[in-house]
Amino acid sequence: MEDITEGVNNINISDGQKRNRIQVSNTKKPLFFYVNLAKRYMQQFNEVELSALGMAIATVVTIAEILKNNGLAVEKKIMTSTVDIKDDSRGRPVQKAKIEIVLGKTANFDELMAAAAEEKERAEAEDQS
Repeated sequence: MEDITEGVNNINISDGQKRNRIQVSNTKKPLFFYVNLAKRYMQQFNEVELSALGMAIATVVTIAEILKNNGLAVEKKIMTSTVDIKDDSRGRPVQKAKIEIVLGKTANFDELMAAAAEEKERAEAEDQS
């Protein structure tokens, strides 16, 4: 978790990209990396935008459902579109599906996160004894 916090704090963001956007890939990082990163973004910005293209759309939906089912997030907006991506092998643009899901904190987000942190500390204390 410290790695994620450090990564979020050291992230270099250009003006064209939103600070609370996570562009999800289904090949680069494990699912729960994105779940935990989304939790951190919600703590910092009160909402998070999950974005994906093509085959990674299922991963974004899964992340959103995990956060919603755990009572941490509510859907604010879902947008779908297609984007033209240049395919080097074919030499012509290919259309890819795109999804953007904006999630906001639930009313009891902070309480649930505090309880989870407390549970983790208790488990670590038991492991050391």
